[in-house]
Parts: sequence; C-alpha cells; structure tokens
Amino acid sequence: MFWSRKLSCRVDEIREAARQGREHQRYYQANKKRLKAEYKAAQQAGEVHTNAGLGSGFGLLPWLLMGMGAFSNLFQGKAADPWIGGLGLFTFNSLYIYVAFRAFHKETRDALSTRLALVAMGLVTCGLAMGYGGNWLLFFPLFGLATGAVVRLPHLRWVGAVVTVVAGAASVFRDGWGGLDTAYATWISTMVTAAIMSLSEAVRQLREAREELARRAVEEERLRFSRDLHDLLGHTLSVIVVKSEAARRLAPRDLDAALVQVSDIESVGRQALTEIREAVTGYREGSLSTDLDRAASALRAAGIEPVVHRSGHPLAAQTEALLGWVVREAVTNAVRHSGAERCEISVRGSAERVRLRVWDDGRGTAAGTAPTVRECGGEGGGECGGECGGDNAGTASIPVVGGTGLKGLAERLAAAGGSLEAGPGPRGGFVVRAELPVESVAPEPSGEPAGAVRGARIGEVAG
Repeated sequence: MFWSRKLSCRVDEIREAARQGREHQRYYQANKKRLKAEYKAAQQAGEVHTNAGLGSGFGLLPWLLMGMGAFSNLFQGKAADPWIGGLGLFTFNSLYIYVAFRAFHKETRDALSTRLALVAMGLVTCGLAMGYGGNWLLFFPLFGLATGAVVRLPHLRWVGAVVTVVAGAASVFRDGWGGLDTAYATWISTMVTAAIMSLSEAVRQLREAREELARRAVEEERLRFSRDLHDLLGHTLSVIVVKSEAARRLAPRDLDAALVQVSDIESVGRQALTEIREAVTGYREGSLSTDLDRAASALRAAGIEPVVHRSGHPLAAQTEALLGWVVREAVTNAVRHSGAERCEISVRGSAERVRLRVWDDGRGTAAGTAPTVRECGGEGGGECGGECGGDNAGTASIPVVGGTGLKGLAERLAAAGGSLEAGPGPRGGFVVRAELPVESVAPEPSGEPAGAVRGARIGEVAG
C-alpha cells in the first residue's frame, strides 16, 4: 500500500512536469509570434529602419561601365540603326537605375512596378543582344545583376535559371558556342548579387536584433529595480510604521519598551539603506533566516502571534533571496490588511524542492478568477498525504489574488523554475505558497542543526 501510494505520487509529479513543459513550449511559441508581430508593426510604423546598413543603389551603378563597348559601337558606326541602338541603350540604363535604387527597400523591391521594370529590362536586353551581338551581349550579366538584386528565395532559383538559359540561347545564336561564357557570367552575376544582398540584410537584421535586445535589457533592469524598491521599501516602511505605532502606544506607560521599539526602527532604517544600495548595484543576496527573524518581529509589533517552522537542508543564496522576498511581501500584507491574530510561516525542504507557506487567520481577500491547480495534497491532505512534500492541505485549486507585489514575485519565481500561489486558505484567512527547486550548498560550520532558525525562538519553532 505504501509503495503504490508513493508510485502514484511519482506518476502525478511526472504528469505535472510534462504539463508544465507543454505550457512552457506554448508560452515560447506565443512569445515568439508576439515578438515577430511587434517587430513587423514597428517596421510599418517607421520605428525600425528597414535599409540600415544596406547602402543604396549607387553601389550598383559602376557596373554600367560594362556597356561602354556597346556605347562606343554607336559612335564608331559599327552598329546598324544607331538611333534604335541608342534608344535601346538609354532605355536599358534608365530601367537599370530605377531597379537598382528600388532593390534596397523591401517594400519597393516587392512592388509590382519594380517587377514590371525588371521584365521590361529583360525584353530590352534580349532585343539588343539578338539585334547587335558582340559587346551588346554583356547586357545579360547586367540584367542578371539586377535580377539578383530584386528576386529572393524561393523564386531566385528558377528565375536565375530562366535568365541564364535565355542568355545562353541568345549568345549561342549570335556568337556560336563561345556565347556560353556569357551564360556563365549571367548565372554568376545573378547568384553572387543575390547572396551579397541577402547577407547584407542578415547583417542588418542582426544589428537590429542586438539593438532590440539592448533595449529590452534596459527595460528588464528597470523592472528589476522597481520590483526591488517595491519589495524593500514596502516591507521596511510597513515595519517602521507598525513599530512607530507600538512605540506611541507604549510611551505613556512603559518608556523602556517604547525605547526598544525606537531602537528597532533605527536598526530597520539603517538596514534598509544598506539593502537599497545593494539593490541599486544588483548584488543583493538575502538571508532567509534574517528575513524570518524580521518578519516575526514585525508581526509581534503589530499584535500578531508569529509561528515559524523550518526544516530541510541549507539553501543557495539565490533561493534564500527569492523566498525572503515572498516572506517580506506576505508578512507586509498580513500586517497591513489582514487584521489577524496569528500568522504561521513554514519552510520545508526536500531533496528536490523547497516549499514556503505563509498563512494568517485574518479577513482574507476576495478570490480572483484564475485558479492554479495542484493535484498532490499537502500536510496530511489529498490523496498523497505528506508523501509529496507539499503544503497545500489537500486543496485542489487556489485562487490567485494579490496586487503588484505578489504578481511581481510570481514572475520572479516563474523565471527561476518555481511557482507562487495566493488566495483564501482552506481554514479561512489568507495563504501564500511558494515553491522553488533546491540548489543545496555546504552548511556553514555554525554548530546549529540544519533546519534550525538562527537567533532566538520566534513563536513556536518546529523541527
């Protein structure tokens, strides 16, 4: 019976892990689609320069010198009907310049007018090559260059093949088998130009992606700083307010007790200054034991009985810092809004996960609309009992409620592979549950038991 129940718990854990993996995959796909849509919208709004780093059509103009041989034929009288040849040469050059300057912008490159100009250039090239031959065949490589600048995959392969075949057929018809060199030059100019243009666009997109990542990094740092200030100042100011009220109440009848509260206020203020400096530099590492001690002190000053339970192995600094944030926020909310008489804080660690639970017997909060489901029960509740190590007390779902602080903490824990649940408790009041993966570190040689709370006992300390 014991093994079947344990196996059932493991199966439920595997199912939960698979479900979370599918959710992360769906989130990744949705986020990827959203980023693409935002980037496209930014391009359409003109916030992103679509031709950054690509240059302009002036880079393609020097290749027109390949037509100097045909131009000299007109003046040397080697071309029949020079007026027709001159008109064709002028038309080709005009179309080439038009296409070259429109090839560096995606919107103009894909426009119908650009495609029609490219087709007209091909017809003019075929007419000049078939009519005159010789140096006039060099307009095919120029036409291939313009084709490579405009056409992109997947159409590039068959368009380039058609242009090469037409160039080869016209060249062989005019100059015999030696015209195959013109066909080869046309193929090379088409593909090399397309490759260079595609590479330039890839470089431009990478540059824009780097700038976007830098912008997002700045936004995330601002968000981190705002969260840190909210968590630090929100909790600290609440403690100062509560202890100030306690000092005011105690001053008329017990001056020594009031001075103790004032001393605590000074200590909390000094510690807040240190933590704010550390938060600014981003190197703050929290101590869960310190946060538990301060939470118990704040609860007692507010007239709430603290009960702290802690067990398990020592935790990594990052894990303790995250759990410390949760303790701060939950206790701050209890002091401010709950009107409770008792607040229980439990930290229980297993080989893989550590779970934090903060419950008070106060008024609670109206439930939200988005439940968070957990199938394995908690302390003696649910089908798995205490086997799974949860603190859910057998609940099937917990409404997610809370303000900016709890939402910010939920995002922090989710980024670290954990989860946060908050809502009315099964016994009334309000409960906050946090869960994180364990990153165990070597215990400090303090002589204390691994699960003990350092310092004096806070309320009831269970093993």
